[in-house]
Amino acid sequence: MALTRDRNTPQKSGELLVIPVEAGKVIYAGALVAVNAAGNAIPAEAAAGLKAAGRSEEYVDNSSGAAGAKAVTVRRGVFKFANSATDPVGQANLLGTCYILDDGTVAATDGTGTRSAAGKVLGIDPDGVWVEIR
Repeated sequence: MALTRDRNTPQKSGELLVIPVEAGKVIYAGALVAVNAAGNAIPAEAAAGLKAAGRSEEYVDNSSGAAGAKAVTVRRGVFKFANSATDPVGQANLLGTCYILDDGTVAATDGTGTRSAAGKVLGIDPDGVWVEIR
């Protein structure tokens, strides 16, 4: 319904998210984290249909737990991940999309539809790729 008076609308920064972890998964601090079709956090991997969530702020071991038995804190922002040796992100990819190869590595292409987007390339250094995850 449309407002008819002022409203004190709640706000949060969106920089930190707490996401339930998928059953049987271990997420390491500093890992690139993705969300699967069920809405649970997993270590990012080369697979279609994932959503990049951000960087894990902590180690979470849910290897023996059910989905959602544990949660992980994920930070959104700009992070440096390793560059793929076989499908490297280059200067031509600047401000374009890079793709998840694993929980610590990004690639230049979607691997013919087999990789999900990691985020926007903001810089390329000799030791990694700066990726914006929003």
